[in-house]
Amino acid sequence: MVLEGLGQSLRNAIKKIANASHVDQKLVKEVVKDIQRALLQADVNVKLVLQMTKELEERALSEKPPAGMSSREHVIRIVYQELVKIVGKPKEIPAKPQRILMVGLYGQGKTTSAGKLARDLHKRGMKVALVAGDVHRPAAFDQLSQIGKKINVPVFGDPKEKDAVKIAKKALKEFEGYDVIIFDTSGRHSLEDDLIKEIKDVAKAVDAENKILVLDAQTGQQAGPQAKAFHEAVGLTGVILTKMDGTAKGGGALSAIAETGAPISYIGVGEHLEDLERFDPDRFISRLLGMGDIKSLIESAEEVIDEEKAEEMAKKMMSGKFTLRDMYDQLEALQGMGPLKKLAAMLPGLGDKLAEQDMEATQERLAKWRVIMDSMTDHELENPKEIKSSRVLRIARGSGTTQRDVRELLKQYNMSRKAMKGFMGNRKMRRQLMKQLKGSEFAQSE
Repeated sequence: MVLEGLGQSLRNAIKKIANASHVDQKLVKEVVKDIQRALLQADVNVKLVLQMTKELEERALSEKPPAGMSSREHVIRIVYQELVKIVGKPKEIPAKPQRILMVGLYGQGKTTSAGKLARDLHKRGMKVALVAGDVHRPAAFDQLSQIGKKINVPVFGDPKEKDAVKIAKKALKEFEGYDVIIFDTSGRHSLEDDLIKEIKDVAKAVDAENKILVLDAQTGQQAGPQAKAFHEAVGLTGVILTKMDGTAKGGGALSAIAETGAPISYIGVGEHLEDLERFDPDRFISRLLGMGDIKSLIESAEEVIDEEKAEEMAKKMMSGKFTLRDMYDQLEALQGMGPLKKLAAMLPGLGDKLAEQDMEATQERLAKWRVIMDSMTDHELENPKEIKSSRVLRIARGSGTTQRDVRELLKQYNMSRKAMKGFMGNRKMRRQLMKQLKGSEFAQSE
């Protein structure tokens, strides 16, 4: 969960409002103090916290709720809006031909972020190339080359060359005709003069449209001076904030960057190359407050779910057919979307209700069910009703599980099948599904 400690504290403050019989001055002041404490513990700039909570309190006590909205809902809405203001406006990196310069200090995740960004733009239809321009760190070229292979993006570099500008100029010729060229640059342990000069020279040589600063979220208040120094050197157009998964101190970096005026483009939420999210203040705050992020959930699903398969599944639901093979496909898609904890944070209210051990147990159970189904024959997957005692024993032995595990899977399957049947019996929900299928041959025949 992004900024887990801050999110939990803010959700507790929101619950006080939601559970209150009525909203009065005493409650508002109490909630404001809770929010102040939560933000300060997350290392958000003190001046910004006081300014934000003062505005929150004034609005909560003076503004009248819009028609159809209760006073509780209105105050929660104000909290949400004021938090969105803190993190600033985003800066999207569009999928269009461009040159991108990645800058930052050592240990911030710059090279990995270059790969993550390349993957994102590649998936959005761009012909992308990477340039290993870090001429001081011995393993930089090898690291970027390995990343390039994983995402099927070419990498140019020369480990023997110590002139970053020469590498950049050669790369421009090497990748002539590519839509996007991403230049990884050298880092340092601090903002040294020679680092700034080298970055300026490379920036001038490549004439990059986007200059992206990569910052570790745990940098805290020091993010401000760093962002300012790099901005003065090359004119930053965006920031990628890394290691946002779980740190309680990311608020400092968020607020410090917002103060410099350098917009956040992406946040890194994990170690894997797919763990990069386009920064959207509204969605970010929604997840912090436990309101979910259905849009991100849909985007994650779209990455792993085949469109034709999804339509075929919908048609089967419409006809009342649902087999173990269909259930297997659903589990495969679910696991492809990432850890259950990450998915739960995207569903309104669910992240709080599922304890860590519950999520781990559920994740293990889903993995076990897939192993069990791998031990079934095609006939059994298509005809689950025929799986009786002798077949249960054989499947358990073949999958290295117990008969109880197999029966638990069959029980879950039957519950899912009945739920599908109930879903299709609901005319309103059926019509909604029909809308999703409009234009298909099946929907037209209905």
